[in-house]
Amino acid sequence: MKVEVIPVTPFQQNCSVIICTETNKAAIVDPGGEVDRICQRLDELGVEPEKILITHAHIDHAGGTKDLSEKFDLPIEGPEKEDSFWIEKLSDQSRMFQFPEAKQFEPTRWLQHEDKVSVGNLEFDVKHCPGHTPGHVVFINHKHKLIWVGDVLFRGSIGRTDFPRGDHATLINSIRENLLTLPDDYQFISGHGPVSNIGFERQTNPYIR
Repeated sequence: MKVEVIPVTPFQQNCSVIICTETNKAAIVDPGGEVDRICQRLDELGVEPEKILITHAHIDHAGGTKDLSEKFDLPIEGPEKEDSFWIEKLSDQSRMFQFPEAKQFEPTRWLQHEDKVSVGNLEFDVKHCPGHTPGHVVFINHKHKLIWVGDVLFRGSIGRTDFPRGDHATLINSIRENLLTLPDDYQFISGHGPVSNIGFERQTNPYIR
């Protein structure tokens, strides 16, 4: 597995390209915007885009989904269906944050807790982790001990819960039940900021200690 992180939008959201090195197929995680940049990087990497994975439907994570899907005729997997209202509000989010107009999309597959997704020969467990948004999911690859957590958990912090249908207690429970149960050496890629690992956050993160 190879991973390329492409920060996009004024919010510097970590769009990830997950590459299965055995098949050269790739998934794009959370294409929040700047689709031309993402496409250029995919071309430079010489990979075959296979699908789009969405952790949650805030605009900086999902704003470019429709355009990227249409560009390569890609299926969209995720988020969980409780985030459908955020997808319906993508245009409103565009105006609120002065982003380019974002298009609504219909996921090819809504994800549920304990589902699995694949990229080439790579397999990922899906965990439903509400709190930041009600339909937020995370993707866990156990072989490489790597997690895509979206805006659930950050190095030294956690996701905001002051958006519509956010809930602090629910978020903390999601982290404890789905992430802190993993071994210390599991690394995670957040929606913003640097990579961290479960052990470091377990010991130092003031929001979950």
